[in-house]
Amino acid sequence: MTDSTPHWYDDEAGPMVRLYAMTAGRARPGSEAFELMAVVGTGSRPADDTPVLSPEQHTILALCGERPRTVADIASDSGLPLGVVRVLLSDLLAAELIQVTPPVPPAQLPDAHVLKEVIDGLRAL
Repeated sequence: MTDSTPHWYDDEAGPMVRLYAMTAGRARPGSEAFELMAVVGTGSRPADDTPVLSPEQHTILALCGERPRTVADIASDSGLPLGVVRVLLSDLLAAELIQVTPPVPPAQLPDAHVLKEVIDGLRAL
């Protein structure tokens, strides 16, 4: 007996889940804190107070539990699209399971001339 249902993806791709299913139909995060270079780390919430999480959210928490990562790194390492990662991070932030540190604005970074002087001073030691 053969299966007459059409396959819309190949067998090696594995099960296919639509992106809107992972984000409950949302396309935008609830917070604007998720720039590409924002650093995400895990919070210190008690384990007995953890809400029910999706497998993708567990993956993100596992990645951030190893070491803090940028939003871009989370998207790359999890294999999820950036927009989906931002929505999932928004949910994790609302549940207080992660902490987000925004990137340093370029205006607050030290001037290249100052850094060169420091390097020259260190070499002189």
